[in-house]
Parts: sequence; C-alpha cells; structure tokens
Amino acid sequence: MWNYYLWIPFLIAFSKELVLTKAQFPTILIPSQNPALKWSRCPAPESSLNFRPVIGILSHPGDGASGRLSNDTNASYIAASYVKFVEAAGARVIPLIYNEPSQILFDKLNLVNGVIFTGGWANSGLYFEVVEGIFKKILEKNDRGDHFPLLAICLGFELVTMIVSKDKNILESFSAKNQASTLHFGRNINIEGTMFQRFPPDLLKKLSTDCLVMQNHQYGISPETLEENENLCGFFKIITTSVDQEDKVYVSSVQANNYPVTAVQWHPEKNAFEWASPEIPHSDDAVQVTQHVANFFVSEARKSVNRPPAPIVLDNLIYNYRPTYCGKAGRGYDEVYIFT
Repeated sequence: MWNYYLWIPFLIAFSKELVLTKAQFPTILIPSQNPALKWSRCPAPESSLNFRPVIGILSHPGDGASGRLSNDTNASYIAASYVKFVEAAGARVIPLIYNEPSQILFDKLNLVNGVIFTGGWANSGLYFEVVEGIFKKILEKNDRGDHFPLLAICLGFELVTMIVSKDKNILESFSAKNQASTLHFGRNINIEGTMFQRFPPDLLKKLSTDCLVMQNHQYGISPETLEENENLCGFFKIITTSVDQEDKVYVSSVQANNYPVTAVQWHPEKNAFEWASPEIPHSDDAVQVTQHVANFFVSEARKSVNRPPAPIVLDNLIYNYRPTYCGKAGRGYDEVYIFT
C-alpha cells in the first residue's frame, strides 16, 4: 500500500522548487509608477512605401472548369488560389475582367500597384490583345517612375514570352502537365533582386533536389530558343530551368533585366491553396515556396507610388464578389470567382 506519510518530505522539497521567491519575479513598472517612463508612439511607417497595396489579377475566359457555366460563354474567372496567394502576403485584389469595356479595364489598372497574369489556356484573340495592352501599360508605368511589378504565371509566362519576342509561334511543346518538379539554377546566377532573394539557403538547395513546385503546361520555351531571340535575351535573364517527363529542358523562371517583371512557368499559388490534384506538393517546404514568392511580389508592389482614392478602391475590390466552390467536381480549381 502506498504510504502518504513517507512521501511528505519529497513533496515538500518538490513544491519548494516550484515556488519562486518574490526576489525572483521581475519588477514591471508602468509609466505612472516611474516618471522616467513615458508612453511613446510607434514611429510612422516609411513614407516611401505603400503598406496598403492592391494587386490587379486578370480574369481568364470560361468558368475554370467548375461545371457551373459552359466555357464557350462570355464568362471569365479568377481562381481563388491567386486571390489567397496575394492576401496571404498582405495585399488586396481588384479583378481585371478581361472582356469588360477597355476604358473600364484600364481605369481599374490605375487603381492597383501590380498585376498578376494567371495560368490557363487562352493564347490568342481578345485575351492575347488584352494581355499585350496591359503589359505595355506596365512598362510605361515603370518608365514614368512608378515601380509597378508584374508576376506572370504559366500561361502568363507564355504570353509574355510571345509578346516580348514579337513571335507568336515561338513556344515549343513540352510534356509537363500535372507534374511536380524541381528547379535548377543556372551557373553563377545572382538571385539578388529576384523572387528567390528571401529564400533561406536550405530551401534554395531543396528546390533543385526535391519536387517542391507544380508544373501544369504543354508549351514553353527552351533555354536555347530564348537565348537565340535578341528581344527575349535582352529583356529577360534565365533564373531556373526544369525538365519535363521526356527529359526535355525548358525555362521555368525568368526575371526582367530592367523592370520588376517576373515570369514563372510553374504555379507558386497551388502549393498552399489548391487540392484537386494529388500531384500538388503540400509539404512544409512546398508551402514555404508559396509564401516566399507571394511575399516578394507584394513587397515589390509596396514600392509603387500609386495612391488612388480609397472609396474607389473599395468599390472595385474582389470582396464585392462571391467565390464558387467547385472542388467536389474533382476537376479544375477548388474555388473560383466567376464574372458574367
């Protein structure tokens, strides 16, 4: 039988170890108790930066394969993952609806501090013309002194490649649909000023050994083709390459030499916010990739000098729309904003 009295000395000794003496407690004084202490205001944020950035995301034709509408209608959509990607880094979103009147579209462009071209399939007709028009406006804004970034993802990468090269047939076929992959950095590449500048060294190393990024495309451009085109190699520097399912090498990340324009063939938004495909990497490292890219892009947008009137911004934010959940369909995106 357990004898309580035999344990009393041990219990007393143990309780003494747990009790802090009054002298061991730190003394905390509030200003009223110490005249030397005064309430102080936090310093004002750096005035040159915009801590309320807004990002414009261009919609894509169709309904995102949600099954809600036919893709041959005048509908367009933005996958909610792109919106969450931006919001996770501390910015808000205004949808740039590609088929609305051009005057309205370009008025909205003046309400934002950066733009994202998303993935998709449309590479001709009105959509191409709108992307080209916005791209030219982005360069003009930067030439006038506004640091106005662009992040072009997957289809966005391809469209910008076509525009800069001035060759609509420059893209090549690759087998990289629904494939997680690695990123391989070129020799002697300086990542300062690129989206990889904030990546911790161990994560940078893992990018080339672990499949941490999601590819989903059948077109792209080889390093040789990019380097042979004077317009492209003069505008972009190659940061990373990747290999498709047939061991063909393609350019997977580029950074403009003289503009805050980043283009990636892979999908940084998917790791944290898309679940339909089992191929999408969701490891801790993969989610860090999403966050670092988002943080970089939004930090670039904070450098924009554009400060539009707040009421007009509020009227156009994506909060005025409701997303459609379509993840149960098992295809397309988990959640989309549909504009009709």
